[in-house]
Amino acid sequence: MINRDLVIVGGGSAGLASAISAYDNGVNDILILERNGELGGILNQCIHPGFGLHHFNEELTGPEYAHKYIEELKKRNIQYFLNTQVISISNEKIITYINQTGVNTIKAKAIVFAAGCNERTRGQISTPGCRPKGVYTAGLAQRYLNIEGRLVGKKVYILGSGDIGLIMARRMTLEGAKVLGVSEIMPYSNGLKRNIAQCLNDFNIPLRLSNTVTKIFGRDKLEGIEISDVDSNLRPIKGTEKYIECDTLLLSVGLYPFNSLLKEAGCLVNKETKGSLVDQNLETSIEGIFSTGNVLHVHDLVDFVSEESERAGKNAADYILGKRSNVINKLEVKHSLNVGYVIPSIINARSENEDIIFSFRVKKNIKKASIILKNSAKILYSCIKKNLVPSEMIKLKVKNLELIGTDNIQLEVIENE
Repeated sequence: MINRDLVIVGGGSAGLASAISAYDNGVNDILILERNGELGGILNQCIHPGFGLHHFNEELTGPEYAHKYIEELKKRNIQYFLNTQVISISNEKIITYINQTGVNTIKAKAIVFAAGCNERTRGQISTPGCRPKGVYTAGLAQRYLNIEGRLVGKKVYILGSGDIGLIMARRMTLEGAKVLGVSEIMPYSNGLKRNIAQCLNDFNIPLRLSNTVTKIFGRDKLEGIEISDVDSNLRPIKGTEKYIECDTLLLSVGLYPFNSLLKEAGCLVNKETKGSLVDQNLETSIEGIFSTGNVLHVHDLVDFVSEESERAGKNAADYILGKRSNVINKLEVKHSLNVGYVIPSIINARSENEDIIFSFRVKKNIKKASIILKNSAKILYSCIKKNLVPSEMIKLKVKNLELIGTDNIQLEVIENE
């Protein structure tokens, strides 16, 4: 077994940002373990523009965004192993991985877990019908087209309005396919507003809200689908069925964190995000193990992944270098009915006036709302925000939050008329 100061699991945007940040904050003994044959993660197949507007103040494609980080990584001579699969992590921060050299173990002083997320599949949403060729997740179709140059179909329908599905609607249209429409089971889109405008509206692709695929036709190859409207309980409404002939169905029905390794290590899980439960430093319930990026909670912008992961890298460096003071107060962060989740779930207060970044999503579209942080005695912070939507993560940086003598904190989003 070898010893390393910091091991980062995942070489996508989160892992790269964490590594560079940790290095710049005083830790030089860093190793990145990446399961693919190249660094950059999902960015490598995202050849469309729209990345970097917040973080780099310029519009980049996914590969261009990744390249900027990879160049910075190489300038610092940070070590990385490719084609390396991590198979276990222990609560003592022992990592077991496998690659061409065999099975190996590392004892780390700290770990940043940045393994990303997976797409939900047809099996997870239980779409009825046979399993013919022609049903793909949107991300898989994107990889086939952008990496391997393979167009998966000519007459395409998309289930779910996640951003990858919306982007693929435009991409496949530009490659000559006919995108017949997008069904979204919720009464609102799960994609960014700009993607609705640029990927659907600009190409006259219909978006059907409160609508879903209720049947798949074809045994060996997809022949068509049935779509139906749904009621407020998301159940199909009889009499609204419509048959659509198509040879391809793309599923863009959500992502979920690839968090099984930390769960097996004993890290507590956030029941809403399915990622790890973390404090304001992005540290899990196991001291010295940090989680960041889409493996913690699914982000809508890679720029926010980078920003969060730079914090994770710095916090891991501070932990390794012994720069943290003792915890003086521990608080649970709860949330109200209008909030889907909030991160952090725990605040381990180490100073009287600590800045805290809260990330959360609302459960429904809200035109105007009061956002309130309070304890049992008083309101600690409040602000007004407009046009809140579930597809866009909201971030609050709260300065000088009084944590000494404070009990558990409640985050509320109160809809204003």
